[in-house]
Amino acid sequence: MIQTDILIVGAGPVGLFTVFEAGLLKMRCHLVDSLPVPGGQLAEIYPKKPIYDIPGYPSILAGDLVDRLMEQIEPFKPGFTLGERAEKFEQLENGHFVLTTSKGTQIQAPVIAIAGGLGCFEPRKPPLENLERFEDKGIDYIIRDPEKYRNKRVVIAGGGDSALDWTIFLAEVASEVTLIHRRKDFRGAPDSVEKVHELAHSGRIDLLTDSQTTGLRGNGVLTDVVIDTKEKGEVVRPTDYFIPLFGLSPELGPLGSWGLNVDKNAIEVNTLDYSTNIPGVYAIGDINTYQGKLKLILCGFHEATLMCQSAFKRVNPDKKLSFKYTTVNGVNAF
Repeated sequence: MIQTDILIVGAGPVGLFTVFEAGLLKMRCHLVDSLPVPGGQLAEIYPKKPIYDIPGYPSILAGDLVDRLMEQIEPFKPGFTLGERAEKFEQLENGHFVLTTSKGTQIQAPVIAIAGGLGCFEPRKPPLENLERFEDKGIDYIIRDPEKYRNKRVVIAGGGDSALDWTIFLAEVASEVTLIHRRKDFRGAPDSVEKVHELAHSGRIDLLTDSQTTGLRGNGVLTDVVIDTKEKGEVVRPTDYFIPLFGLSPELGPLGSWGLNVDKNAIEVNTLDYSTNIPGVYAIGDINTYQGKLKLILCGFHEATLMCQSAFKRVNPDKKLSFKYTTVNGVNAF
């Protein structure tokens, strides 16, 4: 049986950063993730997507951020159990937990930190009659490699950050980019909204608001997207790729049976230290919920930092926590 100080469920960016914060406090970590590589969605789903809200990086590709995080935690030698889903856990008489994975691996720790992102997820799909017919034949729900769209005609649908960010990025890659949104107002960052309008004004993209996709056409592969617009009526847009980016539909999976307080597929936490209703079990990152919650990687990093301060007291009940600055002491001093 594997033993560690903090068992982290989820090896995405927040889970990886937890290793760093725990390492500064001399706590060992072991991470469990159902994906085969560290990095979570950043590595598996959109490694080439640019991220704009990481301090110190005006823009960084998701995959590169994972590489930097792995480099940052390397001195602390975390353990990884990858390609195995966290299934169930039990609490021992000494207060420690034993987690069992889908392949029977068991890990024991006094603290569990759930950093599972959105949990198990599926892309939200538009209600189009012949959608499945063109899946992987012109329809993509996730952009893994933007070079796939080099000099291609691309139609993106959506009004959130992902749709806006990819529209901005692919404007430099694809031969044509059309963004469709059913309203005039977008849900994404104001700066991204402004950039999209600038691209549309300069003619580098076609922006269709108050519009929605009503049909798909093609013979074996997608050739056209049918769009119902408020101003122009029905428009048929020739395209090589249609990319509906309506977000992911999250499910907690096995975590939902752990006895945690849950609200709309998110785990309720105390913002003092991001603890759950089960003492010793914490939830950080997109998987948790509280008043004023923002689902940003930056916020997950903050939550991980405070969680580790609280976890130290549980891992080391007889030791006094002495807060230090890395700028003074350096990582190797901890």
